[in-house]
Amino acid sequence: MERSVELGERPLSFRDFLAVARDGAAVIITEHAMNKVRRSREIVEEHLMAGVPMYGINTGFGRFADVSISEEQLSALQINLIRADAVGVGNPLLEEIVRGVMLLRVNALVKGYSGARPEIVSALAEMLNKRVTPVIPEKGSVGASGDLCPLAHMVLPMIGEGYAVYGGALLSGAEAMRRAGVPLVRLKAKEGLALINGTPVMTSIAAFALCEAENLMKCADIIAALTVEGLRGIADAFDARIHEIRGQQGQCVSAENLRRLLKESEYVSRQGELRMQDAYSLRCIPQVHGACRAAVTYVRQVVEVEMNAVTDNPLVFENGEVLSGGNFHGEPVAIAMDALGIAVAELGNLSERRIAKLVDPAHNHGLPAFLVEEGGLNCGFMVPQYAAAALVSENKVLAHPASVDSIPTSAGQEDHVSMGTIAARKARQIVEHVEAVLGIEWMAAAQAADLRPGFAAGKGTAPAYGLLREKIDFLQEDRVFFEDQAAASAMIGSGELVDAIERVIGPLG
Repeated sequence: MERSVELGERPLSFRDFLAVARDGAAVIITEHAMNKVRRSREIVEEHLMAGVPMYGINTGFGRFADVSISEEQLSALQINLIRADAVGVGNPLLEEIVRGVMLLRVNALVKGYSGARPEIVSALAEMLNKRVTPVIPEKGSVGASGDLCPLAHMVLPMIGEGYAVYGGALLSGAEAMRRAGVPLVRLKAKEGLALINGTPVMTSIAAFALCEAENLMKCADIIAALTVEGLRGIADAFDARIHEIRGQQGQCVSAENLRRLLKESEYVSRQGELRMQDAYSLRCIPQVHGACRAAVTYVRQVVEVEMNAVTDNPLVFENGEVLSGGNFHGEPVAIAMDALGIAVAELGNLSERRIAKLVDPAHNHGLPAFLVEEGGLNCGFMVPQYAAAALVSENKVLAHPASVDSIPTSAGQEDHVSMGTIAARKARQIVEHVEAVLGIEWMAAAQAADLRPGFAAGKGTAPAYGLLREKIDFLQEDRVFFEDQAAASAMIGSGELVDAIERVIGPLG
């Protein structure tokens, strides 16, 4: 990977984030940023020499904040913090998420408010560049002092403990660092806390979930447009005048997308031509998709800020003050991720209702039952609709907000926690489910199109139909479905569907 991303002079963008976390781009820290790191460390050292009490630097943590730590125990305090907090549970986070975590922690440290030595920042950056990926269990964070538990697992290989993946092999942390040629570090005062106090785990998961949700928004409009054609839907419902007088921007964007996708279609109908109104799952696509789009826009604003935030504690300021606050609290991300989960779940809910309409002979306007010509002998799309129903029903459980829950920790010192990492994990799970649901709708809509004599798709729906048919054949008789579903979902998740359409009609809103 030739591209590199420079940290320290400008905000980290989503493009930069994905380049490093997913594509393996190298990180470069500017000298100006490193100078800020050095000055921040000098202030910590000056205060230590003067005996100034500083939370987590020469005191205990949490409920032990009033316990003084002697100078000779300062390093042991930081190492003990890492060991004590590394109590993660569950499957390891994906490599791309862990790389995102490491990148966000480096990006926060180089701003010069954390008091860690340049050697610590360089070691974490070098691990990224040499692809030493700590093994971080996915569960164990309540999002209070940030992501203490998972971040402790990130730090373990830096001190020669824990586990990491290097060169495709799962190794002890010490061995991974040795093979990669990255020197181990000896944590000094403040540095363990600087590495694990903050929100990079929930924010890394959130950034991936958000990018995937933004892609899904476009896919939902594309696939819904193909379904409108398959059901001979009424295009008048997407007239710009309807949406402009309501004034909801997301709704206007979705309606415009539908008009562009359906342009030149010979298989949409007009009001009163075949029927006066469509069911809400067709007629209200802009209203529902638009509301989801508005929520996703809000989430992007929150995540973009958090990616560039300083979220550890205490913070070291240029005037020499060391202030203890609560930037580590994950509430902004928690609420945003709950909103994202709800919005994407609604995309899935509407998609499943369109699938149900496509397969039901009482409501699909002349199509055969379950979209198969020899029904009875064949089940057709009967059970794919079951699968979609199962996924959207599970999403309703997952969409229950995590951020409204709190459970006190640290003997009541941390008496309100965000559950932000749980909210982020749930949101990404919902995104994965909706990719599958939209994949099923895409297949069903294409099947409906083939069952309409003389079907002529719109300018934007034609490439959507064509792309699907390149990999998934018309269902003449029952066959194993899961491979087709997986292929459709993969084309959605990879961005291939959106790319195919945007090459023809230009960028969608």
